Amino acid sequence: MIISTTDIQNSFGKYLKLTEYEDVIISKNGKKVARLTAFKDGEDDCKFCESSPEYVATHAKVSYEEFLRITKESERRYELINGDLYFLASQFYPHQKAVKEIFGEFIDWFRNKKCEPLTAPFDVTLVKSEKNICVVQPDILIICDGEKMDKRGKYTGVPSLVVEVLSEATSSKDNVVKLELYMNTGVQEYWLVNTESKEIYLYVFGDKTIRHVYSFKGNERAESSCFPGLGVDLQKVFT
Repeated sequence: MIISTTDIQNSFGKYLKLTEYEDVIISKNGKKVARLTAFKDGEDDCKFCESSPEYVATHAKVSYEEFLRITKESERRYELINGDLYFLASQFYPHQKAVKEIFGEFIDWFRNKKCEPLTAPFDVTLVKSEKNICVVQPDILIICDGEKMDKRGKYTGVPSLVVEVLSEATSSKDNVVKLELYMNTGVQEYWLVNTESKEIYLYVFGDKTIRHVYSFKGNERAESSCFPGLGVDLQKVFT
């Protein structure tokens, strides 16, 4: 990430926290002049501090405008939820296997239909209020308002259905923070896929409340409420 001396002066604390995940290069008059790097206890010199291999909150409150600048300057992936910046790291095989199986079923079912399934990384901007604009990258999403895709391919609508596959580090965010976000911004249906317990929880929202909750496990088939006929066999997802 490359930032200006003005940026570092105005938001030093935020960029200092980001060094947990990547080096921050400081530039002046278009020339690189310094590097801000995390320091590990027990080391004699400063080295790059690798992030944990999961989904980690920086605990640095940032605005939507700051988020756009950070992500533009960085090659790493982040989400913004309620002013909190979250670093997205690569996932392990069970997570990717579940995404592959569910997405494959979705592709077949939605073929030649109006709605379209997509996978991360793909930014979804959800507006909770004028001062609380969130940006997330769901594992899988179904969009039925393709007219809200601009000429650059930036999506400005609200997905009808969202799927998040849990991991140990993301479970609290997906179970609480993202559930509340999706419920309050117009998402109709939210699937939570737990690869450890081999279960799928399905939340149906309406009027910013949870209307129904369904759970599927074992040899069952998870069936969508918003899209009758759409479903996935759990054995295929978790084996």
